[in-house]
Amino acid sequence: MQILSVSEMQKVESAADDVGHSYAQMMELAGEAVAQAIDEWQAVAEKQVLILVGPGNNGGDGLVAARRLHQRGAHVTAYLTRARDAGEDPVLAGAVSAGVTILDADDDEMVQLAELVAGADVIVDALLGTGASPPLRGTIAAILESVQAALTSRSRTPLTPIRYIPTPDAPHPTIVAVDGPSGLDFDTGEVDDRALHAHLTVTFAFPKWGQITHPGAARIGDLVIADIGIPEAVRIPDGPRLADARMAARWLPARPPDAHKGTFGKAMVVAGSANYTGAAILASRAAVRAGTGLVTLALPSELHAAVVTAIPEVTYLLLPHTLGVVNEAAVEVLRERLREYTALLIGPGLGNTPESKAFMDLLLENRDRRKGTGFLRTESAAAKAQPLPPMVIDADGLNLLAQMPDWPKRLPSGCVLTPHPGEMSRLTGKSTHDIQADRVAIATEWAEAWEQVVVLKGAFTVVAAPGREPVLLPFANPGLSSAGTGDVLAGTIVALRAQGRGAFEAAVAGGYLHGLAAEIVVRDRGTAGTAAGDIVEALGEAWRRLASRPLSQPASN
Repeated sequence: MQILSVSEMQKVESAADDVGHSYAQMMELAGEAVAQAIDEWQAVAEKQVLILVGPGNNGGDGLVAARRLHQRGAHVTAYLTRARDAGEDPVLAGAVSAGVTILDADDDEMVQLAELVAGADVIVDALLGTGASPPLRGTIAAILESVQAALTSRSRTPLTPIRYIPTPDAPHPTIVAVDGPSGLDFDTGEVDDRALHAHLTVTFAFPKWGQITHPGAARIGDLVIADIGIPEAVRIPDGPRLADARMAARWLPARPPDAHKGTFGKAMVVAGSANYTGAAILASRAAVRAGTGLVTLALPSELHAAVVTAIPEVTYLLLPHTLGVVNEAAVEVLRERLREYTALLIGPGLGNTPESKAFMDLLLENRDRRKGTGFLRTESAAAKAQPLPPMVIDADGLNLLAQMPDWPKRLPSGCVLTPHPGEMSRLTGKSTHDIQADRVAIATEWAEAWEQVVVLKGAFTVVAAPGREPVLLPFANPGLSSAGTGDVLAGTIVALRAQGRGAFEAAVAGGYLHGLAAEIVVRDRGTAGTAAGDIVEALGEAWRRLASRPLSQPASN
């Protein structure tokens, strides 16, 4: 689904109203979606729900949600920033007639608000929508300060922070944002310090840039994209998209019951050196767990004894080496076997040494991209070999490329490059600051320049390819900020390439599988307790969840 700016979303809603899908209808659908999302997060029957209601359409969404939650058996109080006239406000009238308790800040002076926060099971922020931006002022700022103070006082944490920051397993209360926490700039991600940290955010029709841009993205929690009935006749602006489960599931290879290991391809993983045996193990295990029929790990021969018991599911190709690092002689050994394989991963833990550079240089010697393959133009023995299979290049593979001035011309087409910002800096000559400042534009620009798929890793990883709109992955997980998780990602992507997915599709679906696996682990073990090997083991469960999703139904993140 496309990621929209605030002005683009406003135009979409206006166009929907023009063709007969009124704002009132969209508000009703939005409020019901909020109520449904909350009820699915935790059953609301008999729960105390406090809804903070602002003066605009966001507040209207909150009032519809209040009515719908009351109908589900919740005890709901709507706390208004200012009094409304039910005779002139049908949304308020509906909430009142349903039995929702209505209070307003002018009469209360924050006294009952503190008591309501103290007893709430769920707090819904429906104060300000996408059209507002920081800093917060006036009554809304005062309400949020009062809420923050009451939340902090009820926190069970012995050393309480200045601002209440919920965790997914916090017992009380669940904080839900309508569109996003009030105080967020939905275009830039700038956020007011008084904005609440949500467990769950329900936004409508399309994600907005501020929801996936830090620092504001850190206050979104789980993001649900709810359908509000935008008619098909409404033109949606082209632009970058946010991957969802439906997209990723559509690009997973089929797993027919009459399959054999040849059905699911053969991946060659060239990885590892004396100092980095773990990278080879993680990448290979990920390729296995992501469904490859056969994985062969090609590594310096002296490492075989160290890794063979760690991953018995793979076969091995033992390569010539110099002190545990592949050398030039390994190219001929590798090429003799590559014709049997449907994808090649090169780089994790390979080492950045003169020996590994000579290996990479010879492997890519004088390549030409005729017919999208990569035939050698020399008359050497290597020139008579088959072209390289589809490639994924990661880690030290990228660092070695960066030392070859003409490297983009030497790659076959259809490669997937998986740099983190530091590796992207070495490949492009740009600073990491400039790369991080405009990740989507940088990934798109260089994917076009190199004519390859670029997976720019980090929070909300960007996948870009020539001639295609970039896709962002909906994961910003500190559990991925540890050594080896990039090796797992590379192994996952090469597995899908080996199974016949295109470079772009494999990168998106593989990145989504990897991110979802990390989410599964983090919810069980926490961000500090998550290791790369845990993510490998969760890949099968991530695949099961995606494969079981009906593709005809809309998916949320």
